[in-house]
Amino acid sequence: MLSDDNKERITKAVEVAKVAAHWGWVPFVIYVGFVRANPKPSMIKLLSPLA
Repeated sequence: MLSDDNKERITKAVEVAKVAAHWGWVPFVIYVGFVRANPKPSMIKLLSPLA
């Protein structure tokens, strides 16, 4: 079996992974869409709704 110390480390690692996935998903999808777009939009058009 795992020791209590190892269980705590695994639990902490899973919590960190959940937070990273939660906050990183939307920027990742935007990045992939930007990279695979044809033609590539300019950064100003991506950030400004009026451009």
